Amino acid sequence: MTTTLSNGHVNGKVENGLNGYRKNGYMKQELSDAASLRQAAPFSTDPAAVAERERVHYGRIPRAVALAGTGCRRVRVYSDGIYDMFHQGHARQLQQAKTVFPNVYLIVGVCNDNLTHSRKGRTVMTEDERYEAVRHCRYVDEVVRDAPWECDEEFLEKHKIDFIAHDDIPYTTENCEDLYAMIKAKDMFVATERTEGVSTSDIVARIVRDYDIYVRRNLARGYSAKELNVSFLNEKKFRLQNKMDELKDKGKKVMTNIGEKRVDILTKWEEKSRELIDAFLLLFGPDGRLSSIWNESKGRLMQALSQPPSPRGSPPPSENGDVDGDGDGDDDDHTHRGSASPPPAKARRYEPLWEPHADASSTDGAGESEEAAQRQLTDDGSDSDDDYQDTSPYL
Repeated sequence: MTTTLSNGHVNGKVENGLNGYRKNGYMKQELSDAASLRQAAPFSTDPAAVAERERVHYGRIPRAVALAGTGCRRVRVYSDGIYDMFHQGHARQLQQAKTVFPNVYLIVGVCNDNLTHSRKGRTVMTEDERYEAVRHCRYVDEVVRDAPWECDEEFLEKHKIDFIAHDDIPYTTENCEDLYAMIKAKDMFVATERTEGVSTSDIVARIVRDYDIYVRRNLARGYSAKELNVSFLNEKKFRLQNKMDELKDKGKKVMTNIGEKRVDILTKWEEKSRELIDAFLLLFGPDGRLSSIWNESKGRLMQALSQPPSPRGSPPPSENGDVDGDGDGDDDDHTHRGSASPPPAKARRYEPLWEPHADASSTDGAGESEEAAQRQLTDDGSDSDDDYQDTSPYL
């Protein structure tokens, strides 16, 4: 056991192990990896990158030695691209290039805007933005700005490159069918795999597809129509749509709050509904206030509409001047005496009840006629003037 050995012997074994570890370059790699996590990768023109390149005695490391990790230095692997809108596909490709051999110093070349626009097309990010995106990837040890479209012998020797990492799909140009044909012929090519389902072209296609959504979002965040290259009418349309979405969101929040408080609302509504029902029955029920008021009003209304019949009129007078309708001399209806019928004309009371005859020679006949008239003026038919009582209201 190591505990029985002397301290000098143990320390000697550790020192020998460390020396062997340093010979293989693993210690340097670990220190470099730790430094890369604390700061961004240097550009190829920075002093740190220049010093690293000058320490290398360039002689290409064979593939077998690189795979075994037995080289006297780290294997310098180069990978190039546009790296527009740096995404997970780019990072995974660089991770594969970094781990293709046990001990790798990864150099990444990024093409500038002029070369990229002339060969591939418009980019979303500028060249400086793409440089910064790549140099902050944890797998990158050095970044080459203004990288060439094709790598020649001069470029390989300048950066002391051992291998080039790229996907195995032939990259065609106007002059050749495969841009990496020369590298493959020299056995300096290592293949990496593309990440399916994600690429810069796919991301741009998503933006174009959802153009309206992104424009509306940026307008809501304070961007102007001029900055977004949006016309005046489209700006107004997008802002109106943003307002409608805000109203929808507010409506959803209100409904959510109502849903959370629906138990309390239902309980309060039930209490209020009971109070409303009780008040309704108190007013409109069979024994309610409105029924009593209606019954009283109905009785008064019926009394007002049902007046007593008007009194009957006096019967017409008979030929002899009596008001008795049947001519029997008796007043059948005593109510006629107090009726409101108009009195007979005054001239009728002084009408003679007999007509004078031309032969008034006999005094006895005149006396008898006078006595008969006197008897008619009395109501009880008595012959005495003392017994006569005038009851007529008109005399």
